[in-house]
Amino acid sequence: MSRPFGSRAGVLAAAGLTALALVACSPPSDSGSDDSSSSGGSSAKTATSAEDLGGMDALVAAAKKEGALNVIALPPDWANYGEVIKAFQAKYPEIKVTSDQPDASSADEIATAKRLKGQSGAPDVFDLGAAVALANTDMYAKYKVATWGDIGDDFKDADGAWVNDYGGYMSIGYDSAKVPAPTSVKDLMKADYKGKVALNGNPTEAGAAFAGVQMVSIAEGGSAGDLTKGVDFFKQLKAAGNFLPVDPTAATVESGQTPLVIDWDYLNAAYSAKLPSWKVVVPKEAVVAGYYYQAINADAPHPAAARLWQEFLYGDDGQNLWLKGGARPVRFDAMKTAGTLDEAAAAALPAVEGTPVVPTQADSDSGKKYLADNWANAVG
Repeated sequence: MSRPFGSRAGVLAAAGLTALALVACSPPSDSGSDDSSSSGGSSAKTATSAEDLGGMDALVAAAKKEGALNVIALPPDWANYGEVIKAFQAKYPEIKVTSDQPDASSADEIATAKRLKGQSGAPDVFDLGAAVALANTDMYAKYKVATWGDIGDDFKDADGAWVNDYGGYMSIGYDSAKVPAPTSVKDLMKADYKGKVALNGNPTEAGAAFAGVQMVSIAEGGSAGDLTKGVDFFKQLKAAGNFLPVDPTAATVESGQTPLVIDWDYLNAAYSAKLPSWKVVVPKEAVVAGYYYQAINADAPHPAAARLWQEFLYGDDGQNLWLKGGARPVRFDAMKTAGTLDEAAAAALPAVEGTPVVPTQADSDSGKKYLADNWANAVG
């Protein structure tokens, strides 16, 4: 399933690569927006750490008192978010989790937060692509989780406004029972892949597809910002009859309709659960990396629950659940050193060779412009 720009497929603009190397409108409620979730005179809405509320037990008590958490744009099959939400709900059954607009974009998250500001249905937390995340920092509450020290400086805002959560690499997923294993991007031009190469969406609209064109461009000698060679490759791929203009989903993959998919490695990896013959490769000639950004809505209707959610995500359980979903959690290295990493899940990650490329905001801006002007005429 494709995602619009800035949703699950945004690319990293500021973070480093250490870990990668390895609702309806309703009236306001009194569940926390009135600063009632407090301890010792400190408000959950302004707490910058659990200590501000008197410690983790006090934070948990305040979140349970609120009794609700609103998340948005978290597809259950994206980085294992379905299991993440279930695990949080199981650990804190007194807190009802409402997952709104699971297929929404990051831009939709911000727009929804603005539209529902002051209402109980507004999102409490954000999970954002880089471009949208860095353009809306004035909407975030500053907060540092208990494991803040495990996260490298390049992966977080110094004041706690945002922190990277999980990342991955652009990849090629394929059904090994239907097509031969591709060893490079150039292989996709071979007759073996006629009518079989799918891209996760339209790159002028979907971030995963955009990053896919970046990957191909780099493999062809271009760059993450100059997508001329990438567009030309897809033009040739279409002319050869290899390009398959079908938006891949779990259903199309399982049915064999889309036997080869260009997408983030953790999304491609998720297909293996139901299709054991599905394999994932990260082309060593074009290692394109990307991270996502986690933040708390400064106007969260459930500020204590929002902060408890962050603590869960950045604790060992939350990080390992992302890892189980094929995503590389930001505390990967620290947990490996501490012996708390899910080694089986880590071992299942696709092998990565080559030098990672982290596209910048400038790359994103120039690439988007080129695709807007040229993709439709070249590929359709």
